[in-house]
Amino acid sequence: MNNTMTIGGHRAVIQYDPDIGMFRGEFLGLNGGADFYADSVERLVREGEISLRVFQEMCAEKGIDPVKHYSGKFQVRVPEEIHARAVTAAAAKGVSLNQFVQDAIIEAAL
Repeated sequence: MNNTMTIGGHRAVIQYDPDIGMFRGEFLGLNGGADFYADSVERLVREGEISLRVFQEMCAEKGIDPVKHYSGKFQVRVPEEIHARAVTAAAAKGVSLNQFVQDAIIEAAL
């Protein structure tokens, strides 16, 4: 993923905001919002470190786990035709639909 960076062991999505001429970073997988802005990559890393530290300190003060935990389960809705094609493709590979979708997500997410 070319629009992400890891700061302090946490992933953040980075987008450029042309209206303000700055990059905006937003940490993912946290139990709350932690975003940061900067006009260069170097400053973005520095601002991200500050934002993450402040967020973690606030969580510690409130007794909140800063990291969001996922169950590993979610529901996906797709058009009927795509569902049917996915079942066929999974059967052709000799795997379950769940395994087929999991493999596709792993491939897309790396």
